[in-house]
Amino acid sequence: MRAIRAMRTLFLAFLVSLVPASSFAGVFLSITVAPPILPVYAQPICPGDGYLWTPGYWAYGDAGYFWVPGTWVLAPRPGFLWTPGYWGWGGGFYAWHAGYWGPHVGFYGGVNYGFGYGGAGFFGGRWEGGHFAYNTAVLHVNTTVVHNTYIDNTVIHNTTVINRTSFNGPGGVNARPGPQEQAAMREQHIQPTSEQVSHESFAGTNRANFASVNGGRPATAAVSRPMTSANVAAHNTAYNNSRPAYNSNNGSHPANTNAYKAPAPHNSEPKYSEPKGGGQPHNEPHGGGEHERR
Repeated sequence: MRAIRAMRTLFLAFLVSLVPASSFAGVFLSITVAPPILPVYAQPICPGDGYLWTPGYWAYGDAGYFWVPGTWVLAPRPGFLWTPGYWGWGGGFYAWHAGYWGPHVGFYGGVNYGFGYGGAGFFGGRWEGGHFAYNTAVLHVNTTVVHNTYIDNTVIHNTTVINRTSFNGPGGVNARPGPQEQAAMREQHIQPTSEQVSHESFAGTNRANFASVNGGRPATAAVSRPMTSANVAAHNTAYNNSRPAYNSNNGSHPANTNAYKAPAPHNSEPKYSEPKGGGQPHNEPHGGGEHERR
């Protein structure tokens, strides 16, 4: 019995050692501790036409879970949408299911990431020909810069997020893929872009992003562009050293005063274990815009 436990520990240690290079490459990463709840944050303004929102998420590194800020990413090709990754419980582990690009949004665990990702599908915009049209009812877009926009308030059914759980399974979100999501899962997929991979890698080097340091409340939960060497250099050139890098509310764009801001989490909520109760998903028929607007 002890030998089996030792082998299991060594196997988990081996998997953790692969995280920085392969969490986006479909590696079956499995952890026995649940990820923290999703933090509350405002969405930075879209930097330009063709950028799609990719929600923030909890990744796993050498010191446990760390937050990868939500960011705007250029789609790898016209017509493709982002399906976020998610943590799912099964076989005694929390396994990470990596995100991907495809013609349709697939299953992302029923997790309400907000900003158009209300647990099922995506209602933040659509492709019209070779251009992406943004639904400004749930996305923060400067319409004087980006003109491919529309407003569809029918996707907003509630202004209060009931469940900010970040994983699928007991004590979290109870959801299974529907027919459309199953079909999307069988379509042609493209792995995350090099900017997305670099973005996660940069996030993992900042100790302030680790839940063990920030208590599940990262100071920088979202950024306007992926954190890459080129973007960091450009940012530091454009702004003096007195301004923090990747502050989504810096002087280059106004804060979104209408962005969703949920109530502060209860102190009784566990940081690293399964949430107590509240296991049912809060999924509205249209995916819900409740995570975007107040």
